[in-house]
Amino acid sequence: MSDNIKHECGVAFIRLRKPLQYYYDKYGTSFYALNKMYLLMEKQHNRGQDGAGLASIKLDTPPGYRFISRARSNSSTPLKDIFAKVNSKFIALKQSKPELLGKPEWLKENLPWSGEIFLGHLRYGTYGNSGIEYCHPFLRTNNWQTKNLILAGNFNLTNVDELFNQLVDLGQHPKEKADTVTIMERIGHFLDKENERLFALYKDQGLNNVEVSNKISENLDIVKILKESSKKWDGGYVMAGIIGNGDSFVIRDVNGIRPAYYYIDDEIVVVCSERPVIQTAMNVPFDSVKELNPGNALIVRKNNTINEVNINEPEVRTACSFERIYFSRGSDAEIYNERKQLGYQLCPSILPAINHNLKDTVFSYIPNTAEVSFYGLMKGLEDYINTVKKRKILEAGNQLTEEELERILNYRPRAEKIAIKDAKLRTFITDDANRSDMVAHVYDITYGTIKKGQDTLVIIDDSIVRGTTLKQSIIKMLDRLGPKKIIIVSSAPQIRYPDCYGIDMAKMGDFIAFQAAVELLKENNMGQLLQEVYHKAKLEITKPMEQIINVVKEIYKPFSTEQLSDKIAKLLTPQDTKAEICIVYQTIEGLHVACPNNKGDWYFTGNYPTPGGNKVVLQSYINYIEGKNNRAY
Repeated sequence: MSDNIKHECGVAFIRLRKPLQYYYDKYGTSFYALNKMYLLMEKQHNRGQDGAGLASIKLDTPPGYRFISRARSNSSTPLKDIFAKVNSKFIALKQSKPELLGKPEWLKENLPWSGEIFLGHLRYGTYGNSGIEYCHPFLRTNNWQTKNLILAGNFNLTNVDELFNQLVDLGQHPKEKADTVTIMERIGHFLDKENERLFALYKDQGLNNVEVSNKISENLDIVKILKESSKKWDGGYVMAGIIGNGDSFVIRDVNGIRPAYYYIDDEIVVVCSERPVIQTAMNVPFDSVKELNPGNALIVRKNNTINEVNINEPEVRTACSFERIYFSRGSDAEIYNERKQLGYQLCPSILPAINHNLKDTVFSYIPNTAEVSFYGLMKGLEDYINTVKKRKILEAGNQLTEEELERILNYRPRAEKIAIKDAKLRTFITDDANRSDMVAHVYDITYGTIKKGQDTLVIIDDSIVRGTTLKQSIIKMLDRLGPKKIIIVSSAPQIRYPDCYGIDMAKMGDFIAFQAAVELLKENNMGQLLQEVYHKAKLEITKPMEQIINVVKEIYKPFSTEQLSDKIAKLLTPQDTKAEICIVYQTIEGLHVACPNNKGDWYFTGNYPTPGGNKVVLQSYINYIEGKNNRAY
């Protein structure tokens, strides 16, 4: 993605299922879980670089001993910072008494980060501030062990106001109106209620307080707590939590918007936001890693029992397609093939755009994340060329000469590495006055690959959101090569609507597709539609959330995808550009063919999977018309 869009977050969870000595005896280290956690988090660093956090719990720790550890960082290198803090005690011990590093039970009794349960998080701040207090995991402490709660997640809820008011109605006084605080306190409230229910039950049976505490720990109804806590959540989420006694859970939203995968064997339980991360860290095959089903929770009890349990009735699966297009690591077997298919599906649109003239067309990609889609595009072009070759050979019949046959067989698409990103310049752009000029030099271009004034240059990108980088940098850079025509190809469809489930795309006015629609309305004397939709949106947003419909779709209705693409191309063409600029987008149909199991496409179609999504898009449009540069949630 050439535009810089923050997105998602990453979670990682580990539960050891054997005594700590077991891992030392088998793997020769007292830090088996910590080492695996570092791998899980490092392999997900693409999911969050604004901050990171790690928490750990020790099982069966006697009263008076610390059993919870937590470290968070929002430094420029948060993972490095966190694990430096975690390892500092062990490094000091190595210098003074190195023999104790080989005694895991001694470490558990005497040093932090020597427990059986770990929860890690990587953060992209798509909403809110970037202070360390916003970094997960969050911690709710209490002297009653079973009232302690650690929570981290990949989520965004659309109905925070409603949930906040429910907490107030319960008599609470939340310190902040944010989904992180609201979720933490909501789960905490029902955790407290469950503790109180069990306390009364066992006290009535004549047990003393110590006995009651043990019985509560054994019999917490985690399913009930999660059902009560989450039944009003509207949004996309994967929430991972650890209760102070060691009971743990990971819960996923009913539409499967946010991803979660897990692996279980007799030694360990691992949960991550991405499948290949688990495959790599645990060295296990694809089929060994399971996907957590929408609406379900993976519950790992202190007593080592594990179950995937339905918490909320699943809705239509609308898993985020941007995970497949861009966000998740392309090393996942399914995602790799889907990204190739995204490129393949673009061929029917690209061939007419180049007048089927492959002889005078060069194909490439920007940025590097578009490389896999580029391979798919090349495969599609090769298949097309093979049909052409076959037809020409059959048409020539017995008249085909060896020279003509060789010419036909040598007919193939021209692919070049046109642009190479200069990593050294990425952090050098600090002066706003000179930013555009510096951005234009972030990429080095390969001169001599284009026949000036003759070739068409086709560049594939993951997606086009704002188009700022295209206009300020990439198109200017490509134009210096002297092509007759530049075609920018997006492996994603036109982004027309805001996201509200964890991607930093909240403002209608930011989208180049929306800007194009507004310009077309004005040019066609239809500008009044903007106000008509505004008044409809103001009326709709007053309705109960379940009844709201997305009237913003009417802005795009008068125009075809091609008309919008042509206008986008004009808006993104810098002054003094010599080449003709054309933009080709993926179709919705092509997206669904390529990504058949992740059909969440609300940013393209406006078809939001939850009622809160419709409310967010209306608020975003209202903010645009009223000139408010605010987020819609």
